[in-house]
Amino acid sequence: MPGKLSTHVLDLTTGRPAAGMKVELWSHDAAARLVRAVTTNSDGRTDAPLLDAAAMAAGRYELVFFVRDYFSARQVDCPFLDRVPVAFVITDASAGYHVPLLVTPWAYQTYRGS
Repeated sequence: MPGKLSTHVLDLTTGRPAAGMKVELWSHDAAARLVRAVTTNSDGRTDAPLLDAAAMAAGRYELVFFVRDYFSARQVDCPFLDRVPVAFVITDASAGYHVPLLVTPWAYQTYRGS
């Protein structure tokens, strides 16, 4: 399987995908550099991988999820979380990396999925 980076977001307050959440991918190797900014689709995913096989490279990355903006757009008070950063390392550019976010206005969880 060719390497790729993907994500999806689940809104645990509704038990549904978090459609319409802004997500930024940053590279943190030499200096911080915005790689991509996307918005999740109706399935809480991006329409294409954040990094496809051609763009995959080993290094330090960060996904930034705009949680407060997402909940505010749905008239849900989000008094605690603002942006959720998830910093991670890609060590094998030929592997698949999936970084999901499970989120409420008060807490979040992430893991390396498949």
